[in-house]
Amino acid sequence: MKRIKRLFLSLIILLIAFQIAAYSQNQNDEEIFFVFLTDIHVQPERNGVEGFDLAIQKVNELNPDFILTGGDLLFDVLAVGYERADSLFNIYLNMIKKFKSPVYNTIGNHDIFGWYEKSKVPRDHLEFGKKMYQNRIGKTYYTFNFKGVKFFVLDSIEEVPEKGKYYGYINQEQIDWIKDELSKTDTNTIIIISTHIPMITTLSQIRGGSMVANERGLVIENAKEVLDLFSKHKLKLVLQGHLHYYEDLNVQNKVRFITGGAVSGRWWLGDNYGLEEGFVLIRIKNGKIEANYLDYGWQVK
Repeated sequence: MKRIKRLFLSLIILLIAFQIAAYSQNQNDEEIFFVFLTDIHVQPERNGVEGFDLAIQKVNELNPDFILTGGDLLFDVLAVGYERADSLFNIYLNMIKKFKSPVYNTIGNHDIFGWYEKSKVPRDHLEFGKKMYQNRIGKTYYTFNFKGVKFFVLDSIEEVPEKGKYYGYINQEQIDWIKDELSKTDTNTIIIISTHIPMITTLSQIRGGSMVANERGLVIENAKEVLDLFSKHKLKLVLQGHLHYYEDLNVQNKVRFITGGAVSGRWWLGDNYGLEEGFVLIRIKNGKIEANYLDYGWQVK
């Protein structure tokens, strides 16, 4: 009798396991369509508000599942006083209300309040540094899930206080958090990362020659350490910003690194080295990722 009960219990557990696996497979089979908008640099000057508004209209026409931003939402709160910073955050927050789809934000270096001495903001200001972003927009790093895909939104900016500068780095607190998140994540779950400062890029070599090294602040310095954390998981895509440069790197046919150009082009002054203002369309179906850069039609006035 006990043997029959154990067999019955084993069959129930096996059935539940099959149902979970089938559910996960169905989730991954569903098509996901989202847009990645990076380096928006919204500002009242240079027709930046009008440009971002046109991008919003185009996104709404496309009707994505959601919007993922890649940082540098504003221009600029690093080197300005409170009133200017406050007004830029207000402009951005009011404008993204126009999106018909949910918005997930990534922090960029230009979204950090008062780090530059030029701002003359005291370091004990209640919203100094990343606190303003946290108060107005939310967490600087977090995860969210959509149709069986797990997104890691990272904070890739650290400060060099003695120099009043920033550099690309994932700090230890975040490293520990990533480890914890991955411990709770099935190894078959597709993972996508969003980071403002790139982990890997060809920019320096394309513009300066194959032997040129990256400058500090151009890439995440401990990118290998971060990527190694995901080595036993199904990391498929890293979305990056910062460079106003578009590239799509397929590494070992396992992980793609896409640097997403810029909604603002050359900071609302026109194309950047021939790349027009735009954003990236991402479609995922059956684990396959399709990405295309879209010029949304803005022209310098």
